[in-house]
Amino acid sequence: MKFYLKAALPLTLAALLVAGCSSGETLPEDTENTAAGEEAGHAEKEGEINLSAEQIAKAGIELVRIIRSGGGALTLPATIEGDPQGMQVVSAAIGGRVVSLTRNLGQSIGRGQTLAIIESREAASLNAEIEAARARLALAESNLSREQRLFNERVSPEQDLIAARTAATEAQIALRLARQQVAAAGGGGGALNRIAITAPIAGQIVSRNVTLGQTVAADAELFRVANLSRVAVTLALSPADAGKVRPGSEIEIVSGDRRSAARVDFVSPILDETTRLATVIAIVDNRSGQWRVGEPVTASIRLPDGGAGSVLVPQSAIQTVEGRPTVFVRTDDGFKATPVTLGNPSGDNVVVMSGLKGDEQIAGPNSFTLKAELGKGEAEHGH
Repeated sequence: MKFYLKAALPLTLAALLVAGCSSGETLPEDTENTAAGEEAGHAEKEGEINLSAEQIAKAGIELVRIIRSGGGALTLPATIEGDPQGMQVVSAAIGGRVVSLTRNLGQSIGRGQTLAIIESREAASLNAEIEAARARLALAESNLSREQRLFNERVSPEQDLIAARTAATEAQIALRLARQQVAAAGGGGGALNRIAITAPIAGQIVSRNVTLGQTVAADAELFRVANLSRVAVTLALSPADAGKVRPGSEIEIVSGDRRSAARVDFVSPILDETTRLATVIAIVDNRSGQWRVGEPVTASIRLPDGGAGSVLVPQSAIQTVEGRPTVFVRTDDGFKATPVTLGNPSGDNVVVMSGLKGDEQIAGPNSFTLKAELGKGEAEHGH
C-alpha cells in the first residue's frame, strides 16, 4: 500500500518563475509575493497524509476517540478491587482430611451452602460432645419432670425440685455450647467424625487452594468467595487534591470503550505513612460483570468548582516526530500530524495538556506506520 503526501508548489508556476529569471527580466514585486504565498501554503500542508478509508483499513490503523473527563476533574490511574465487604476467605477451623468438595473455580455458591467436608478426630470429639450433652439434657429434663410431680404431691421437698431445675438448665447450656463449637468449626457433616465447611456469603468461587483427599491444618485457607456484583476503586490523592473531594462526588471509570459512573464512598482523613497520600474509595455497580478485579482503569473525579477538565489519549497513539510527542488526527483526506504537550500517564492513557480540543478522532494502534510514512514523505521533499 502506498501513502501520498499532499502536493507541494505547482510545477507549472515553478517553471514560469524559472523561465522569467533565465530571460534576464527582473522578477516583479507581485510575483515575489505570489511565490512567498505559495511557499507558505506548502508549509501549512506539511504533516498531512492523504489516505482513503480503504487504505486506512488495509494498513491496520485503528481509529479511537479522545477521552474527555469533563470540566473540573481529577484524572488518574486506578485499579479495580473487590468490595471489602463482598470478599471472604473460607478456612478450616479444624485440621483433617478433605473427603468432599462441592464447588470449583468460577461456580456460584449460596450463603450457608456446603463447600467441603473435613474428616478428623477433632470433629468426632466435637460431635460426640453434642450427643453426650443431648443425653444429659434428656436425663435432666426427666428428673425435673419427676421432681415437679413429687413436689406437687407433697412427697418431695422444694429443695429437690430446685436442684433438678438447676441441673436441667446446666444441661441446656452444655448442649448449646457444644453446638456452638461445632458451628464455629463449620457445622455437622452428616457423620460423627465429619465437619462441613460452609460459605459465609453468597457469591462466586474465585480461589480454591485444596484438593480432594488433602490433609489440611487448622486455619488453612481453602476457598475465597467473592460477591462481584459490586467492586471497589481505590485511589491515592495528594492532600491538596483530597481536600477537593467529598463523599458523594461523582466519579467515572474508563477502560477502552467501557465506562461506569459511581460516587465516592470514603475519603480517608489520615494520610498513608509511607506515601503521604490520602485514600479515596468508590464502590462501582458491577452486576453486568464488565469489570474484573485487578484490572487497571482510569478514574476521573468530578470536582465541584468546575474547570477545563482533562483530555486523555491512548499511549499507543503517541508518536515522537522531530523530537516532539505527536498524535495523528483524522481529517477528511487522511491524517494530520499534531504536536501535543503531555501530562502524567493515566493507566493505558496519557493526559494531553495542550494541542487537542477533545472532540477529535485520532489514530491509535499501528499509528507508527503514519510516522514512518510522514518521515519518508518529508525526506522526498528535502525536509
